[in-house]
Amino acid sequence: MASGALFSAARAADGFFEITAGPGQYKLYSEDAAASDLWIYNGGLPGPEIRVRRGERVKVRLINALEEATSIHWHGVRIDNAMDGVSGLTQDPVPPGGTFEYDFVAPDAGTYWYHAHNKSWNQVGRGLYGPLIIEEDDPVFDRDHDLMLIMDDWRLNDDGRLDTASFGSLMDWSHAGRLGNWLTVNGKSDPSFSLNAGEAYRIRLVNASNARVLELDPDRIGGQVIGYDGQVLTDAEQTTAQALVIAPAQRVDLVVVPEAGRDLALVEVSTSQRFAFAEFKVTGDGKGNPPARLPQANTLPAPDLSNAKRIVLDMTGGAMGQMGPMRHKGLMMTRDDIRATGQVWAFNGIANVDEEPLFEAARGETVLLETINNTAWPHAIHLHGHHFRTVGADGTLGPWRDTFLIERGETVKVAFQADNPGKWLFHCHMLEHAAAGMTTWIRVT
Repeated sequence: MASGALFSAARAADGFFEITAGPGQYKLYSEDAAASDLWIYNGGLPGPEIRVRRGERVKVRLINALEEATSIHWHGVRIDNAMDGVSGLTQDPVPPGGTFEYDFVAPDAGTYWYHAHNKSWNQVGRGLYGPLIIEEDDPVFDRDHDLMLIMDDWRLNDDGRLDTASFGSLMDWSHAGRLGNWLTVNGKSDPSFSLNAGEAYRIRLVNASNARVLELDPDRIGGQVIGYDGQVLTDAEQTTAQALVIAPAQRVDLVVVPEAGRDLALVEVSTSQRFAFAEFKVTGDGKGNPPARLPQANTLPAPDLSNAKRIVLDMTGGAMGQMGPMRHKGLMMTRDDIRATGQVWAFNGIANVDEEPLFEAARGETVLLETINNTAWPHAIHLHGHHFRTVGADGTLGPWRDTFLIERGETVKVAFQADNPGKWLFHCHMLEHAAAGMTTWIRVT
């Protein structure tokens, strides 16, 4: 079907998917360039595709062949808390040579992904991620018309190899995060996909970048938006003349019916230098044949705004941002402490995970969370274990999401029903920002 197509995970005799995290050599720039030293799952980039049906049991055995501890987080899945994969919060990190068995039921159909969740800024940045697709009970699209595209940006040296020396740079941690200079799709540079004119395709877009907000030209990819962050819409949305914005960790599902004689492409437009980084070659002369129906939407617990617990989150810190008093590990920080620890961001004056949660909510309680960005940078904020809806100024609810983008100086309100008990991480998915202080947790009792 396409250059850079994904390979599927195979089950072991006991029914587990076995995924090994380990070092590997991989060419990111071109076949003529030098290979990069990556950390990857099962020797491939991205890791193997795990595809199951809604309600199916997922059993994954993580084998750690790295020289440091790791874990796997199942991003966007409303999972049992013990299986969420957050090192230090829901499980101990898996040591080198160790294993851990994840075992959960896939509750909701949709587009998800899995990635390392110990020192994520380093491990995800080196390639530890892969796709997770949970199919509907009665899928609308067959496998040949269902494309999973994981987009990532990389910081490469002049020889085309990954710049590993710059991981952990305080400049990145205190500014926009680790931004790359090269984009790949499914681990490939400029891949080409083949589409048949007139046939409907589901294209699942995932932004696996450490920090880059991708902005795609909607005219070059076309189609209608049918889902965000794994949750299918009840009605498709037309793409507008504005860019299709996908922040780190976010997903967008499109339905595309290519026209004869018109090739498509993924074109990045966030800078003055627009450039294509994947193409879709359209063959045949078929006429447009949109799907007769959309995939069935999941049923999620609706928030009750009339009886909501209200929480305010003030985001501060970072370069050129508002800097107030900051506490880290129970101690007030001086400027020397900030430089020494790299903790440059704060949620309500607290840098990184504290002993106490940001808030507690009773199971079934609605939470209305108001986030105020008093920093000079955008942030992609992710809540584990739940989906939420943005709340407009007039009280209208936006589509379901698990990660929202908040611009500098902006205030965003989201609402969700806290129906999943346990300790849940809440953090910026600009991974350097999370490591440098933008990480907290909530408790659902």
